[in-house]
Amino acid sequence: MHSLLVLFVSLLALGALKKYVDFRAAVDKIHNYPGLRFIFGVQSFIFGKRIPYFAAGGLSLWNTKHQDFVDHDADIISSVNIFPTCATYMIADAQAIKEITTNRARFPKPLQQYKILTFFGSNIVVTEADEWKRHRKISAPSFSERNNRLVWDETINIVKELSDDVWRGKNEVTMDNIVDLTVPIALFVIGVAGFGRRMSWVEDFTVPVGHSMPFKDALHLVSNHLWMKVLLPAWFLRSAPIPRVRKFHTAYEDLEKYMIEMIQARKTAEKKEERYDLFSSLLDANEEETDGNTKLSDSELMGNIFIYLIAGKVTTAHTLAFTFILLALYQDEQEKLYQHIKSVVPDDRLPAYEEMGKLTYCYAMLLETLRMFPPVNLIPKQAAEDTTLHTSNMAGEPVAVPCPAGTALAIHTPGLHYNPRYWEDPFAFKPARFLGDWPRDAFLPFSAGPRSCLGRRFSETEAVAVLTYIVARWRIDVKEEPQFAGETFEQRKARLLDSKSAITLYPVRAPLVFKRR
Repeated sequence: MHSLLVLFVSLLALGALKKYVDFRAAVDKIHNYPGLRFIFGVQSFIFGKRIPYFAAGGLSLWNTKHQDFVDHDADIISSVNIFPTCATYMIADAQAIKEITTNRARFPKPLQQYKILTFFGSNIVVTEADEWKRHRKISAPSFSERNNRLVWDETINIVKELSDDVWRGKNEVTMDNIVDLTVPIALFVIGVAGFGRRMSWVEDFTVPVGHSMPFKDALHLVSNHLWMKVLLPAWFLRSAPIPRVRKFHTAYEDLEKYMIEMIQARKTAEKKEERYDLFSSLLDANEEETDGNTKLSDSELMGNIFIYLIAGKVTTAHTLAFTFILLALYQDEQEKLYQHIKSVVPDDRLPAYEEMGKLTYCYAMLLETLRMFPPVNLIPKQAAEDTTLHTSNMAGEPVAVPCPAGTALAIHTPGLHYNPRYWEDPFAFKPARFLGDWPRDAFLPFSAGPRSCLGRRFSETEAVAVLTYIVARWRIDVKEEPQFAGETFEQRKARLLDSKSAITLYPVRAPLVFKRR
């Protein structure tokens, strides 16, 4: 027994020694460039909050924003940890980020980190080089001006049905959590403008032959519980004793069946109906491609549509939720927005897609929300060759950053968006900052360069349409709750904007009240 204990301790000591040697090698590789040092890095999701020198914390990038860069006196800092053993440069310098995002060959995407997004098939997000070009060639035409118009018109129809039918006869509607409103809106929009499936606020009990649930329910369950597919093995999903897990598995298989049927129906139709939803446009572009090597397989088509679903639903839903919270907190800004909307769309008529360009304050409101609450906190890249990045310290003096080939790079979105070098009073909610000239290279909610998000215009069109219709007809207030009666404005703001991160950043719980104007 004593011998086994000695052996165990010896092996543990050897393992610890090896980890320390690997850690020192990682530090030496970047010439001990200043920055953060932890046992557990941000990749270790076991620890949510930062514990100095022990755990970086999964939400540390969002919680610290630009402060780590101030503490280490540069807009590029290093972060080296033992678990996993690696050295990463955190970057909040706009010019360095521009160099990285515009030079795909020198700073490619680390594809191994994106493999979890290949459930249904390979797609534009998980590919690089020629393979990425192939996916982009087929995918890009789907995001057309005709699709943007469809997004606008269908979004207006969805929120009009909500206001006129679901909320009919009510002068006040309480949402105990604002995401309970914004998630269905985004789901319905991606359903019709993404998949060509019009949905309704009215419960749908129709289940087609060969399916276990309506399309709407399958889409909703899969997009809401995607983490199960990431974390749980396939055998457990199939036979889990937990009803919630089994229901997700059923929904996942059902959604896959729906998409296969939609692909086959579009391919075999004798006369194709002219449609501009993303799914139909993607299939049509693929069928029209004459180069057989460029065409996407059925699984690749489904992989790309799956990415549209996740990006289109989750990102817009959470951004809209944060926007409604900010409007409820800052009533003066809400009044400015209301007056602006009424000046563009007078009376009670429906706003038209052609008027979107005139709704400048509405668009500024959206951009300021995206600046303050970027959907993704970190955009990973890596150095393909030995190079040197350039930044400056807090005094504006130049700093050279040695960057050996293979070094991990992390575009630190909150650090960039809260960097006072680019944004005056960055913690203040000031939509008007986006009405004039503003630092476009320091704004990265949709990434940048050739790999910037194809669906940016889709998301912006949907959000502006929702805000325009809702704010013109309803005033948004914070729900008064007796347990919070004595809180200050700053306490209320912190409570309502308390956030976590899953696929994107989202508010934990924000109860709001909509009052008919």
